[in-house]
Amino acid sequence: MKRLLTGNEAIARGAYEAGVHYAAAYPGTPSTEILENIAPYKEIIAEWAPNEKVAVESSVGACYAGARTLTAMKHVGLNVAADPFFTMGYTGVNGGMVLISADDPGLHSSQNEQDNRYYARMAKVAMVEPSDSQECKDMVKAALEISEKFDTLVMIRMTTRLCHSKSIVEMGERTEVPIKPYTKNTNKYLIAPAVAKQLHLVVEQRLKELEKFSNETDLNYIEWNDKKIGVISAGVAYQYAREIFGDNASYLKIGFSFPLPMEKIREFSEQVETLYVVEELEPFMEEQIRAAGINCVGKDKIPNTWELNPDIVEKSLLGTEKPTIDYDKTIAVGRPPTLCAGCPHRAFYYELSRKKNVMITGDIGCYTLGGTAPLNAMDTCVCMGASISAAHGAKKVFEKNNDNKRLVATIGDSTFFHSGMNSLLDVVYNNSNTITCILDNRITAMTGHQENPGTGYTLQGDKAYITDIAEVVKALGIKNIRTVNPLDNAEMKAAMDWAFELEEPSVIISRYPCALKSYSEQDLSEFGPIEGVCEVDQELCIGCKKCVGTGCPAIHFKKEIKKSSVNKVQCVGCKLCMQVCPVKAISKVGE
Repeated sequence: MKRLLTGNEAIARGAYEAGVHYAAAYPGTPSTEILENIAPYKEIIAEWAPNEKVAVESSVGACYAGARTLTAMKHVGLNVAADPFFTMGYTGVNGGMVLISADDPGLHSSQNEQDNRYYARMAKVAMVEPSDSQECKDMVKAALEISEKFDTLVMIRMTTRLCHSKSIVEMGERTEVPIKPYTKNTNKYLIAPAVAKQLHLVVEQRLKELEKFSNETDLNYIEWNDKKIGVISAGVAYQYAREIFGDNASYLKIGFSFPLPMEKIREFSEQVETLYVVEELEPFMEEQIRAAGINCVGKDKIPNTWELNPDIVEKSLLGTEKPTIDYDKTIAVGRPPTLCAGCPHRAFYYELSRKKNVMITGDIGCYTLGGTAPLNAMDTCVCMGASISAAHGAKKVFEKNNDNKRLVATIGDSTFFHSGMNSLLDVVYNNSNTITCILDNRITAMTGHQENPGTGYTLQGDKAYITDIAEVVKALGIKNIRTVNPLDNAEMKAAMDWAFELEEPSVIISRYPCALKSYSEQDLSEFGPIEGVCEVDQELCIGCKKCVGTGCPAIHFKKEIKKSSVNKVQCVGCKLCMQVCPVKAISKVGE
């Protein structure tokens, strides 16, 4: 049977067919759908972890216990998980273990473009790179076999285009692989300095064996065509090169990319006139090839910024461009992302934006859009959990400089569980007068509504204990806590005024479900059903644009009549516009 699958779906199918027993991840685009598609396979224990480090550590434990394990994350997630990842390079495995790193060239939904192939090299673990969905499925099995044969974690490097594009996959059956027995071995798993010192020697010997394997495996293969041009490529970049050069070039297709098959690369290079290295993003292969004394053309022509595509490869290497339809770009309307109509974060940021003499440190999530016009209610966004830590550090410096500027940190519920809790503990421990606002929209919204410790359900749909954010905050030592409905503007304003008057740390929990969320039983019990929409009485509207200032995409200002109107298709009846209208020209209907 054949099916059309995305790369992420194919990885999930590969995990099933390869006999994976345990899989864990934290959702992050472009990797999220891997665990979502593993979850329906009940033969596999599939879990969302609070963050990537915990996901890797849980997978490490399962691996040591003898299970075949898989963990997945976006590229910056590996930054969070780097500590156990590097240690796994020394300990090796019991059951096979693979780690999926989904890189994001083009920054479609990320804060940087880092190339995680360098992580495999630094951690001294094996790496494979699929180039289509079929290879995604097949390489999970191959990676697990390599992992067990060479006693190493194997990283599978994906990119956004591969994760989300579809190609045909031939399906197979699951191979049941027995869980290996666990044997206590402190000289392998207990990484004290004396143990690590001896394991480093093992790692270096393993790398030699892996390089020999790299030159022998059919994961790296040559396609001989015209020998005037030779192309070395891996991942989806291989597809781009193949599309441009066709049979007018020969190819060394790299599927096992660390350690590189340098012997095979040298043999290939000696038989072609011009050697191109086509890769995305950094010159990972090119640097090693040049260091081996092999002349090649790569990043001196191909850019190392943003996502590649066939057009970029063609223009960079051949100097030609395909004709396109030209248009006047000055009249194209920019459509930046915006918070959804009815988003509780919008109501929160609307009130926060009215505060003066304040620095607002933000975090990673939908609510990052609170920093865009017209709300403009965020100054910084660094990484998961950084909002609280950055607010603490900035406040300490402002105090030292006799500046009374207030510091507000804004962070989502899932992000608070991910890495915000440690940061809030720092605020308590070092006595920082900051205001931490936890925006609890009852789900992990930005990545597509995944469950988290506060939602009441696991990845596989089982009921779970609901972690109470207010109780966690209290346990960390915060004395001043308020939980508010952000859609109640008066309540939101009162909470802000209260927190800004305090001289010690405080937490405001803005609690209301995401406007797009499918309500759970708990949501319906606490918040009630969503009903009705807002409408503008244009006889009463004075054209003041106060409602427009909320930034709601359902509100439109008609310049020709200088009146506002509400698009009833988009409106969810959150009533924020009703509350800010000075003449009560907006009402709710259909309740």
